[in-house]
Amino acid sequence: MTQQIPTPPPAGPAPEPQLAGVRNFRDVGGLPTLDGRRVRSGRLYRSGHLAHATETDAEFLESLGLHTVFDFRNAVDQALEGPDIPLAGVRNLNIPLSDPAAGADFWSMVRDGDTEQLRGILGDGRAAARMTASYRAMVVERTAEHGRVLHALAEDSVPALMHCAAGKDRAGVAVAVTLLALGVEREAILADYLESNAPHRRYRVRPGSGIPEARSPEATELLAPLFDARAAYLAAAFDTIDAHWGGTDRYLAEGLRLAPATLDRLRDRLLA
Repeated sequence: MTQQIPTPPPAGPAPEPQLAGVRNFRDVGGLPTLDGRRVRSGRLYRSGHLAHATETDAEFLESLGLHTVFDFRNAVDQALEGPDIPLAGVRNLNIPLSDPAAGADFWSMVRDGDTEQLRGILGDGRAAARMTASYRAMVVERTAEHGRVLHALAEDSVPALMHCAAGKDRAGVAVAVTLLALGVEREAILADYLESNAPHRRYRVRPGSGIPEARSPEATELLAPLFDARAAYLAAAFDTIDAHWGGTDRYLAEGLRLAPATLDRLRDRLLA
């Protein structure tokens, strides 16, 4: 039987497709803003990487009318998983962001290390602390990259899909920053971020990559902070915005260099 390509309805949020080779895909449409508006459906999507997308997955993604795919992975990610599959008529823009599990050496330790070694690098809260520090760093050190994304969205890059490897950390922060610029309530941003914990969304390592998805119960527990979407991680990003810039407005204006006219264009493109 030929697999049918899921097609979005003409109005309202599209039913979530069951993509075979792309994890954590969803439309962020419908989220409420502080001024009573909502993010338009069919304008901004998020997901894990597209390297393993099937032909049917690609046909569905092409049916969305995407203008740009923002790929936040770095060279290590692409060596591990492979490049995104090409989508006809869609621009792929690679803007590497800080990876909480950055570096081939780190992944080598995760892949090859025994439980005692993992305990040494990830135990006693070190894994969660690494994640929290990375979220803070993405806010402070990657303002140019996030500003570039938002300027692109304001000009010509919608509909857009944002992804990293798992679609939860680098893409999670980039989506959160975009939603802050749109005036979406922080509680709604957090709720969308935590959707990445659903079992069918969670990052799945490619068979044969050498990186285990599960080992002993202790090893699994040690690795869990790397693969979880935790409220404390995104809260650290929000807290850093408040501490460093005094709030979202100054972060957007001074950190990301977004002029009021640019924000207006962004909101016109993405809000209903």
